[in-house]
Amino acid sequence: MIRGTFTNTNIERKYVAILRILAETNKPMGARVISRMLEEEGIYLTERAVRFDLQFMDERGFTAITGRRGRDGRNITDKGREELSDALVSDKVGMMASKIDELSNLTSFDLETKSGNVILNVSLIRKCDFPKALSIVKEVCKAKLCISNSMIIAEQGEKIGNILVPEGMIALGTVCAFTINGNLLRYRIHLKSRFGGILQISNFKPLRFTEIIEYNSSSLDPAEIFIKGKMTNVLDAARTGKGKVLASFRDIPVACLPEAEEILRRLGQLGFCGMFVGKPNQPMLQIPVKHGYAGVVILAGLNPLAAVEETGINTQNMSLSTMMNYQKLKSII
Repeated sequence: MIRGTFTNTNIERKYVAILRILAETNKPMGARVISRMLEEEGIYLTERAVRFDLQFMDERGFTAITGRRGRDGRNITDKGREELSDALVSDKVGMMASKIDELSNLTSFDLETKSGNVILNVSLIRKCDFPKALSIVKEVCKAKLCISNSMIIAEQGEKIGNILVPEGMIALGTVCAFTINGNLLRYRIHLKSRFGGILQISNFKPLRFTEIIEYNSSSLDPAEIFIKGKMTNVLDAARTGKGKVLASFRDIPVACLPEAEEILRRLGQLGFCGMFVGKPNQPMLQIPVKHGYAGVVILAGLNPLAAVEETGINTQNMSLSTMMNYQKLKSII
C-alpha cells in the first residue's frame, strides 16, 4: 500500500491525488492533463514528473497503460481503487460533519409551498423481501419513530437521484433528519450537529443516550454503523413504546430558540416528527450543553430500516445520499 511504502506525507498525498483524478474521470488520462488537473488542487508537478510517478504506480499495479505504447494514457486499476479507498484515513475524519453542512446548505424545502429539495437516505432491499420490509417500515412510521412518513420507492433500473437501482432490488428513499438543519438554516438558524447515537425511550419518550459517535470524528453516518452492529430494537419500541432507537444530538443558540420552535411546530403540521427541544443552558437527556445553547434531539430517518434489519432482512443503507424535491415523495401510511 502507498501508506506503508512512503513516510513523507507530501509524497503520499501526491500519489493519492493522481489516483483520485483517474478514478473521478473514469477514463484514460495522460501525464500532461493530469499535471494540469493537479495544479487546480495546489500540487505543482511537471509533465515529466507525473510521467515518472505513473510509471512508479504501474509497477505497483495501481495504474495500467492503455492503447499502443500508452498513447491513450493510464487507467486506475481495481487495486488502485482499493488503495485510494484506504489511503489517508486521517483525511476522512470529520467527513461526516462536512457532508452534513454541505447538504444542509443545499436544502431548499419551503414551508409555505411544501416544495423544494430535501435530503434523502437511500436503502436497497431485495425485491423478494420488499413487501415484508415495507410493512415493517409502515409500522415504525405509524409509531412516529422516524422523521417523516413521506418516501419514494424505485424499482430496478430506475433512479433515486443519481443512484441506479440494481437488478433484483427495490430502493426506498427516506427523508434524512438533517433536512431539519437545512430548514432552519434557511431562516439563518444554525444547528451544530454533535453526535449520532442509540437513544433509549420509554412510553415513546426519550430517556438517555446509551451509545454515541461524534460526527467530527467519523467518516460514516453513525446510524449506518449501529444498524449493521444490530444495536437497536426499533420494532419493539414501535410496538411497546420501549426500546433503543437511532437519534442525533444538536445544539441550538438560545437566542434563536423561539423562532426555531415555531419552525419545528410548522414542520410537525406537515407530518415531520421525532423532534425534541431541551431547556436553555441546561443538560438534555444527561448531555451537557454550553452556556447560551439548548439541546435538540432528532430521531433518525433510518429508524424504519433499522427495524427491517432486526427481522433478518438485509438492507444496504446510504445516508445523506441525494437531494430530491419533496413533492415527489408520497406518504406510505
